[in-house]
Amino acid sequence: MAIGGGTGLATLLRGLKHYTHYPSYGSGERLQPPIDITAVVTVTDDGGSSGRLRRDFDVLPPGDIRNCMVALSEDEALLAKLFQYRFDAGRGLKGHSFGNLFLTALTAVTGDFAHAVRVSSEVLAIVGRIYPSTGANVVLEAQLADGNVVTGETRISRSKARIERIWLRPPEAEPLAETLEAIAAADLITLGPGSLFTSVIPNLLIRGVPEAIAESRALKAYFVNLMWQPGETTGFTAFDHVEAIQRHAGRRLLDCVVVNTRPISAALRRRYAAERSQPVEIDVDRLQSLGLRVVGEDLLAEGDMVRHDPARTAAVAVALAGESRAQRAPHLRRRRAGTA
Repeated sequence: MAIGGGTGLATLLRGLKHYTHYPSYGSGERLQPPIDITAVVTVTDDGGSSGRLRRDFDVLPPGDIRNCMVALSEDEALLAKLFQYRFDAGRGLKGHSFGNLFLTALTAVTGDFAHAVRVSSEVLAIVGRIYPSTGANVVLEAQLADGNVVTGETRISRSKARIERIWLRPPEAEPLAETLEAIAAADLITLGPGSLFTSVIPNLLIRGVPEAIAESRALKAYFVNLMWQPGETTGFTAFDHVEAIQRHAGRRLLDCVVVNTRPISAALRRRYAAERSQPVEIDVDRLQSLGLRVVGEDLLAEGDMVRHDPARTAAVAVALAGESRAQRAPHLRRRRAGTA
């Protein structure tokens, strides 16, 4: 199970989908049987096309879910391109993507956003299941270090002051029953990569989700971001990310953290420094002091931006899932025999 939002979750899913059937993808691990993917996606976006649709139609924001559906599509060709198509002109249409409009219309037809996601997933023939983190139309709020309270994901992500804590309004938002079932059955639960306070942690603010994750026998892994997100996580180390996750969850959730070991080029570091962003420091000793296992791999994608590589990131997740499945196998055999 992969939990998150934004481009980070879509990146992981794009790599994972190649492990849902044989032959295996690249030189990565193979699981017997192939993996079953469930993604839980945050629904707090209030900017761009998603924000406009929320305000105009009182619908949950479709953008992050649309990106995840395209990432899990068997064939990222015509239909996937259609879902990602963004209108560049037209009164009322400019800036909207076709997929966002499709999900909004289907929600009106079916009367339920989660059902609209399921139907849209069938249209795209995705390999896996995607659930919104909640069916409630929630708003994200944040308390900043300067004492100000900021409302809305977009404003929070642009904050200059350090974020102390975030919460949802209304606070009693509940998850889908299918999400809790998937958490209980998972071999691996991943958080991230993705924006810490606006893509990862909001999922943990849904009533019952942290408790379900803590009780699950799955291995829980956090994929640490590569760079600071200016404003949102400026100056954050890997330890700071973990501390924020577990503080908002109200309990220890994680078993391991996955970090990049490949140095970022000097040219890229200079480019990001101009935008007040630096590589996230991996403070291994502090992470290990929490009892966390630190898994280091080359996760960096080639190119002119600092991004996780889908194939390399997915390979680590699949290896961890295989490890967890092997550890859980005796327990599962006892359950089938009625001894546990």
